[in-house]
Amino acid sequence: MSAIFKDHDADRKVRVKWWSSRVAIYAALITWAIICLFPIYWTLTTSFKLAPDVMRGNMIPWWDYTPRWKGWESLGLSPRLIGEVSTVREEFLKRFYNSAIVAVSASMLAVILGSLAAYGLSRFNYRFGFMRNSDISFFFLSQMILPPVVLALPFLVLYKSLDLLDSRIGLILLYTLMVLPIVIWIMRDQFQGIPVELEEAALVDGLGIWGAFVQIVLPIALPGMVAAFILSLVLCWNEYFFAALLTSTDAKTLPVMVASQTGSQGINWWSMAALSSAAIMPLVVVAIFLEKYIIKGMAAGAVK
Repeated sequence: MSAIFKDHDADRKVRVKWWSSRVAIYAALITWAIICLFPIYWTLTTSFKLAPDVMRGNMIPWWDYTPRWKGWESLGLSPRLIGEVSTVREEFLKRFYNSAIVAVSASMLAVILGSLAAYGLSRFNYRFGFMRNSDISFFFLSQMILPPVVLALPFLVLYKSLDLLDSRIGLILLYTLMVLPIVIWIMRDQFQGIPVELEEAALVDGLGIWGAFVQIVLPIALPGMVAAFILSLVLCWNEYFFAALLTSTDAKTLPVMVASQTGSQGINWWSMAALSSAAIMPLVVVAIFLEKYIIKGMAAGAVK
């Protein structure tokens, strides 16, 4: 009997320990999710507040305050104004279009160039002076150590001489350079996790190096490429410093427009919140539709 009671106590302790660990894990995850999502919640609710509600810090709609379309009306995006002509809405759509073109183009170009560079670093041995593959990879990553303000004057002079100021092409080239090191590091890990034997078998079957790369390697590395593309897209979409420095009218992007929501009475929080909410939504939609690729891309490196 004593042995039975001991086994029962041991099982009960194991169950209690298991449930305690699960509760602690889920409590930590829920707390972290609330912390991460709160800024988005605050931004979205602020876009429906009036000035007194913003100043008082009211947080819960229909409890602390009655939602209004104040912020969205300032952008011409409220239900009452959506069918009318609005210069502000046209300006917003223009900046939205600039951000979309620049971010998507720069991210795609960075993924293409970064994948080629990463494949070379993962499959071939290079020697450039005292530098080897690992040194070259670290050199790419070290480019992100420089603060953007250090590059401000050189890029300003360079772009002025090349007539690239206030142009989408100029931002695309600059943003490509900005995110290229991250793409190279992500894709290098992806390619290193793919067995070389698959390519050797493809070469034996008659495919060339490019054929093996396109038909064998790229489909396997696709989740990592999508994850790198999404990360690059987020960084390019949110970039403010160079967009404010190198553009004035034609190529101005959404972050610059968000930062300009100030008036004689101070910051128009409701307008800035509405504009920020509209800028966040495309990234949220992209993340939802490509979620499975993001998870696969993140898990691939962990499995390796």
